[in-house]
Amino acid sequence: MSIGELLAATVPMVRTLNLEYLETSPERAVLSLPDQSEYRNHVGGPHAGAMFTLGESASGAIVLAAFGDQFSRAVPLPVNAEIAFKKIALGPVKATATLGRPAADVVAELDAGQRPEFPVTVAIQREDGAVTGEMTVTWTLRPNG
Repeated sequence: MSIGELLAATVPMVRTLNLEYLETSPERAVLSLPDQSEYRNHVGGPHAGAMFTLGESASGAIVLAAFGDQFSRAVPLPVNAEIAFKKIALGPVKATATLGRPAADVVAELDAGQRPEFPVTVAIQREDGAVTGEMTVTWTLRPNG
């Protein structure tokens, strides 16, 4: 089962918004939000809440891809998130997430008994490539027990 299939099966909001997983790797996650009239805002683009969910979901996908092998000893949790809306988004949009720190550094902190935190940056773009939003989600790996 792919990461996208796993998240679609276990996270109801992914199914609700019909998010599509285009790429999921430890280096990058790319998700798309189709243009759906029931999730549009007052200017005809995707609602801010839908774009937030798209970005947060992309950040979660890269966390799963980069640190899934650590989940037997730590739980991934978002700590905080910030989003900036740069341009009006119309039509389908995609979110591209990247880790803000090397995964090896995060695992080294976990190995040292710490609770590492790390940023995931997300760019949200229209089909024409224009960046309509930027998001940063800070994640932690909370050690079990």
